[in-house]
Formats: sequence, structure tokens, C-alpha cells
Amino acid sequence: MEHPENSPEYEGLKVNRGIEQPEAMNPNIAARLKFIKKKTLTTDDYVEGILKGDINILSQAITLVESSKTEHQLIAQEVIKRCLPSSGNSVRIGITGVPGAGKSTFIESFGKYLTGQGHQIAVLAIDPSSERSKGSILGDKTRMEELSCDPKAYIRPSPSAGSLGGVARKTREAMILCEVAGFDIILIETVGVGQSETAVHSMVDFFLLLQIAGAGDELQGIKRGIMEMADSIIINKADGNNIQRAELAKVQLQTALHFFPPHESGVTPQVMTCSAYERTGIDAIWENILHYCSETQQNGYFDGRRREQAKYWMYETINEQLKNRFYQHEKEKIKQAEEKVLNNELSSFTAAFDLLEDYFGKQG
Repeated sequence: MEHPENSPEYEGLKVNRGIEQPEAMNPNIAARLKFIKKKTLTTDDYVEGILKGDINILSQAITLVESSKTEHQLIAQEVIKRCLPSSGNSVRIGITGVPGAGKSTFIESFGKYLTGQGHQIAVLAIDPSSERSKGSILGDKTRMEELSCDPKAYIRPSPSAGSLGGVARKTREAMILCEVAGFDIILIETVGVGQSETAVHSMVDFFLLLQIAGAGDELQGIKRGIMEMADSIIINKADGNNIQRAELAKVQLQTALHFFPPHESGVTPQVMTCSAYERTGIDAIWENILHYCSETQQNGYFDGRRREQAKYWMYETINEQLKNRFYQHEKEKIKQAEEKVLNNELSSFTAAFDLLEDYFGKQG
């Protein structure tokens, strides 16, 4: 680059050219990479790899499941269909709680305890997506340094992609693939936005609510519908000067639970304390989960709940597909109706009713 300061009229000034910067990538390597084609996996490759526990193929399969492309969805559904008979052999645990309750730290401590007991665990961490950019940080692995390096653990962060409830659109399908890959414990971490109760409760065997001391008294606990769904409530950060506050919160929550109707599982929810940072109380939490699973398997609630969940997600998938196809095929008519609503030519209800009536009339 020539600098104007080096021209004759600026005598006495001189700017050195500097050092030419090298290429960001070796041009020889870049040329070779152009001719290397990524292998396209077939349905058989996906199924075989997942059954063998190949983490790379499992990750690629989950990416297919999460894709919105039609061709990817066709392959993904075939893979799931063939894997389904081998699924269901795990304990599915949902973990939710307000931001700051220490969910990621708890999962790392809990996960390390489980892998130490010989279990293979998969963590499906749901990361919130931006409403503006639609992007997600997907940084849960960075907060689970030890667990992410554990050969018996698999951490898969996924974007919520606008899904209410903080549960990714395809979390249930990803969970099935992880089970087939040999993971006997599935942990699902929600974003903790306060809307995840129904979604996470409808895909797990055990619903764990993480709380912190000082988050509210027993009256506030009664108001929270999420507590009616919880199979156990854990007071985290019970360490140091916070132990007494955690024990007080435990008593308050136990008092609040007495006002709720009996749990549909037949097992009384337990309120427990732990310190994910100091890794105390983790073993008691796992023993409580095992006790719950044993009791519900004996009284038939465990299997009955899984059947209800399968039915629930069938209807959820129908609703999702209907909505996607409607918006895809009626783009122009929706825009026209939108303009009429903005110009007060039609009410919102009338416009929506006419669009749906016209669409389903064409279908039938």
C-alpha cells in the first residue's frame, strides 16, 4: 500500500511499508481441502453408528433431527423409527429452576457422581435463543469442564429456537437416540424461564426442581404451580454461611407441600439440601431418585406415565406439522390478510378464521 505521506510534497515525512501478512491458511492445504468431499452417511450408517455408541455419528444424527430441512427430516425420522425398539432403557431426569440456582454446577457434580458409579450419562442442555438474532451461545460445556472431559458423559447443548418452555423442539427425539447409544441416564436441563413445567414434565421420569435459599417463603411456594409437578425439590448452595438459610428454606417448602393434594405417583415428594460446589448431599439425591423409580415401577405409574407421554408428544407433533405446513403454503394469503388487519379492513379473528377455513377447505 502506497502512503500519500511519501509523495514529494510531503518531504521529510516517511512511512514504512511494514511486513506483509501471511495467508490465514496455507494455500496448498486450502487447495487440497476443495477436493475432499465429506462422506454422506446413509440411514444404515446412522443406525449402525448409534447402536455402536459412536459419539460423532450420534451428534450428526441429533443435528439432522434438529434441522428444519425436509430432506434431513425424512432421514431423521427413518433413523428414529429404526432406533425406537432399542430405546427406553434409561432413567430420564428433568432439571429446572430459576436462573442462578446453579443448574449447570449441580449437573456437573451430579453427573460426576453418576459416572463414578459406573453409569453412562447424556446431558441435553437447552440454551435460550435470542428473539432478535435467533442465535444461541451454546456454552454449557464451558461451565461443565470436568464432566465434558469424562469419557462416560456426553453433553449436547441445543438452542430452544423459540420453543416455549425452554425445551428444544426435538429434545425428545434426541433423548431416544442417546438411549440407543448406550446412555442409561439422561439429564435434561431447561433454560429455567418459568414456562418449562409442562414441556419437561412430559418427557421425563423424574422431575427435579432446583431452588436456592431466600427465593420465597411457603406462601410463595404454594403459588408456584411448578411445585405441584416436582418429584423432588432440591435446595442448592447449602454451604458456608448459607447452611442455616438452606435448612430454613427446606422446612418452609416442606410446610408448603402439605397444602398440595397427594402426588399422582403415590410417592411423597422430598425436599432436600445439597451443595453442588462442595459436592455434598449428591448421593442422597440419587438414592431418592432410585427409590422413586422403584416405587413407581411397582405401582405401575412409571410405565403408565411413559405411555401418556408418548401420546402427548404425538399430538404435539401433529400440531407442529400443521402449523408449519399452514405457514409454508399460505405465505401470500397471510401477507394479504395482515395488510387488511393493519388497515382495519378485517378484525384479527375474522382474518385468521377465513385463512384457516380456506386452507382446510382445500385440504378436504
